[in-house]
Amino acid sequence: MPFVNVRTLKGALTQEQKTELQQRLTDLLVEIEGQGNKNFRQFVWVMIEEEDPANWSIGGVQSSLALLDAVRASA
Repeated sequence: MPFVNVRTLKGALTQEQKTELQQRLTDLLVEIEGQGNKNFRQFVWVMIEEEDPANWSIGGVQSSLALLDAVRASA
């Protein structure tokens, strides 16, 4: 019974993006761990935890949605 925990910045994902992420992660685990058995789907747990950006830093720089947007724009 796989459990996937996704931690991200609060406000980084829309509800639609969260739903898509949960569905696609579930599909991937059914394909790989469940070896394609569709019944395995009922045993896949996906949890998305949203954290206050002020609680995160990367490279010693406090994270923010503006920083995330800048990274997205540069990709």
